[in-house]
Amino acid sequence: MTAAWATGAAGTTGAAGAADTATRRVPLHGAALDGPLTELYERMRRDHGNVVPVEIAPGVEAWLVIGHRELLHLTRDEQYFSHDPRRWTPLRDGRVPADSPLMPLVGWRPALLFADGTQHRRMRSAVADALARVNGHELIRTVRATAERLVAGFADQHRADLVAQYARVLPLQVVTELLGLDEESGPRLVETLTTIVAPTVAATGANKRMGRILLDLIAWKKQRPGADLTSWLLEHPVGLSDEEVLHNLVCIIVAGNNTTVNWIASTTQILLTDPAFRSSLARGHLTVDDALDLVLWRQPPTQNFPGRYATRDLRLGGQDIRAGDMLILGLAGANADPEVLPEDGRPVVGNRSHLAFGAGPHTCPARDPARLITRTAVDTLRHRLPDLEIAVPEEELPWVTSPWSKGLAKLPVRFSAPQLAADAPPAAPDSPPGDRR
Repeated sequence: MTAAWATGAAGTTGAAGAADTATRRVPLHGAALDGPLTELYERMRRDHGNVVPVEIAPGVEAWLVIGHRELLHLTRDEQYFSHDPRRWTPLRDGRVPADSPLMPLVGWRPALLFADGTQHRRMRSAVADALARVNGHELIRTVRATAERLVAGFADQHRADLVAQYARVLPLQVVTELLGLDEESGPRLVETLTTIVAPTVAATGANKRMGRILLDLIAWKKQRPGADLTSWLLEHPVGLSDEEVLHNLVCIIVAGNNTTVNWIASTTQILLTDPAFRSSLARGHLTVDDALDLVLWRQPPTQNFPGRYATRDLRLGGQDIRAGDMLILGLAGANADPEVLPEDGRPVVGNRSHLAFGAGPHTCPARDPARLITRTAVDTLRHRLPDLEIAVPEEELPWVTSPWSKGLAKLPVRFSAPQLAADAPPAAPDSPPGDRR
């Protein structure tokens, strides 16, 4: 028996159209991702509706859900949509090799991202409780100190690449401290992580290196626990095994790091290239948090997030989904769904009903620490480099794309002498961010 939802939105092709278009899958890799992704999502919606047949690697098919209503169904209904990739038909059929660059992100792990029901709630409680123990005031001070060191490192040059020299470095340095890594292991993990998020075969080897670093960390923290995420996961009353601690740490690091890098870079880009927004911010009409939310609406740091796997044949958004099909959360596409945007198509400042962090029981548990890190990083730049300006035309900015995200590859800037840290106003209020929903 087939499950069905009446979710055909404007532009949906309907049953007959779905049968025709399902064979014409939209590439979600390579050159197909060049150009503005907003235009790609618009074409997808026009040609296929809110559930789009895509190809995430040559010969590897999936469905991209870009309808707001359909995505909420997908994230909230674990009866029909599982998180366990071992259900995925191409994987079971051997069409996704073990060394595929997709595997570090879609391969099964004993972690909260790949579990349903009771198992998910058990592991999520440990991760959420550990993150809740992070002292927001201390985290702000750690981020600010790290940001100050990075700015000082390039201040005398009066120019910098804010991706390579700032956005890509800051979150990793902060996270390695939160994990409790020492000064030798931290940089090795940082180097490894920059390889994992790239969609190349090298990601598989880097994934193994990261595992070895974290296993050594777990063994050390069992002997010498501290005030860090690793120790808190190990001592949590749900009794996570060492393997579960390892893979939940991997999820925290991999899912959180690239997201924060893109969020810092994209927010800084908006402040440098949108004069009206920058003026409103300078006059106090808007806040840095407003800029952060605008990025989450327009260009979520994670554009698409894998994955859900149909537990049975069903119909969603006018498309026939088969048991074992992968469905991808089209976070950016769903945010741009005309059904949820105002008539002018622009998100309302201060509105946090976006889906950048997912929805349902698997909503990102680290969204508040990520916001705090990003806000402090951006605010520190604003106050230390008040005359910061972009050094190339905006249309010349290079991008890195994958099926999952699109982020700046470089953000060249120039500036005069930085304002002394001692004279600068606070980079961010010494309090954790609230969640205005």
